[in-house]
Amino acid sequence: MKGILKLAYKLVVNDKAKFTALLVGITFAVFLMMFITSMFVGVLNHSAATVINIDAPIWVMDPTVQTPANTIGLPGYILDAVRSMQGVKYAVPLYAGAALLKLADGTYQSANIIGLDDTSLYGRPELIQGNIDDIYAENGFIAIQDADFPKLGNAHIGSEFELNDNRGVIVGIAKVRSSSLFGIPTLYTTYYRCLQYIPNPRYTISYVLVVPKSMRDVPRIKQQVKVLGYVALTKDEFIGRTTNFYIFQSGFGMNLLIMTAVSFIVGLSVSGQTFYTFILENLERFGALKAIGTKSRELVSIILFQAAFTSLTGYGLGVGLCVSLIGVAKLRMPEYAAMISYLNLAVPFAMVLVIAAISSYFGVRRVLAIEPFDIFRG
Repeated sequence: MKGILKLAYKLVVNDKAKFTALLVGITFAVFLMMFITSMFVGVLNHSAATVINIDAPIWVMDPTVQTPANTIGLPGYILDAVRSMQGVKYAVPLYAGAALLKLADGTYQSANIIGLDDTSLYGRPELIQGNIDDIYAENGFIAIQDADFPKLGNAHIGSEFELNDNRGVIVGIAKVRSSSLFGIPTLYTTYYRCLQYIPNPRYTISYVLVVPKSMRDVPRIKQQVKVLGYVALTKDEFIGRTTNFYIFQSGFGMNLLIMTAVSFIVGLSVSGQTFYTFILENLERFGALKAIGTKSRELVSIILFQAAFTSLTGYGLGVGLCVSLIGVAKLRMPEYAAMISYLNLAVPFAMVLVIAAISSYFGVRRVLAIEPFDIFRG
């Protein structure tokens, strides 16, 4: 078997034109599929940035909320009601909104404003510079150092800005796991400072963050919240709801599906046609092998090895090309949202296996159908 596989390797590699065409087709298809899915994963990760960064076990919200950015205010009695529920260890309010800042150089910049519970500061980010207690100082804000941080100008501890004619001071710089989707910087402060500085509607609580006594209490808490006419979602459920919104309601998911299907069809058509042509051009060699006693299963092994070798080589080249391009893009544009995950690697790999299976199927049928007599008679 080792000699058969060595022969299969030499047959496919020595035909440099066909081998190159096979690699180019599969590499290009894998690159497109991986690049498209990496953009999708990056968008989903950034769209749920608030949920990921705050990391609360349960989020209480209005039933019509679809994404963390789509906040609908909750009346104050909901906070008190949740705190009194069975199974709740503690619950705190969270403010999540947007504001327009006037920076020190006179320019204006939009920003996400997160207001943490004044007592516990639950969900606070990890500080890089400064002291968390300084958030209680007059006008204190904490800036998040992410890809959008430079948009705050030459921001540092002590930097000042205006927010609705109110003075704001950066008292700390922190980091979070995920930056926002829309490319705007994020500031953290206290909940009541948000109410003082930012114009708000009648209801000002964006979410109620709940920490249960144990995970067994989660279904009971969700049921009690439902009785009030609101909904309680776990962190993963909220991220899942955000994902479903962008896939099924924003049109982004359908565009992704179409582009991935086109990439798959391109790779299948190019590599499949090229591989089948390669088989046809080597029918004499396969017939000769059959004439000298090579078994059918050994011929099938040659075809499968050639299809698998070219497909996996093209997959590796496609992954490397995509990772390199994303790396270069992030160097030039730090806010670039694309990211690599196991999904990005699994989807193109599965597609490559399908391409290899279909290509080898037609090749195997053609090789098994040949008769040595016809080859030598020709």
